[in-house]
Amino acid sequence: MTEETQKSQENSIFIGGKPFMNYVTGVVMQFSNGAEEVTVKARGKFISKGVDVAEVARRKFLEDKNVSVKNVSIASEEFENKEGKLVNVSVIEIILKKA
Repeated sequence: MTEETQKSQENSIFIGGKPFMNYVTGVVMQFSNGAEEVTVKARGKFISKGVDVAEVARRKFLEDKNVSVKNVSIASEEFENKEGKLVNVSVIEIILKKA
C-alpha cells in the first residue's frame, strides 16, 4: 500500500448503521486533527445518509474551516450476498477539502 493510499484510508469515514451524529463527529474530528481532505464513503441504502453527513458537517460544524466539496464519484460494486448470488450495489464517495 502506498503512503498516499494509506493516508486516504485514514481520512475516510465509512457510513453504516450507527447514529448519524457519530459520522458527523468523525468528519469534524478528522479536520480538527489536521487532515486536509476527508472522504465520506457510503453504499446502497446508506448513500443518502452519507450525503447528509457530508453536508451537515460542512455547513454546520466546519463553516469556520472553509471546507468545500472537492469531488463526488459514483460507481457500483459487485459482491456475493448471503445466498451466494452476485449483486450490484451503488457506491458514492464525497471528498471534502479545506480551502
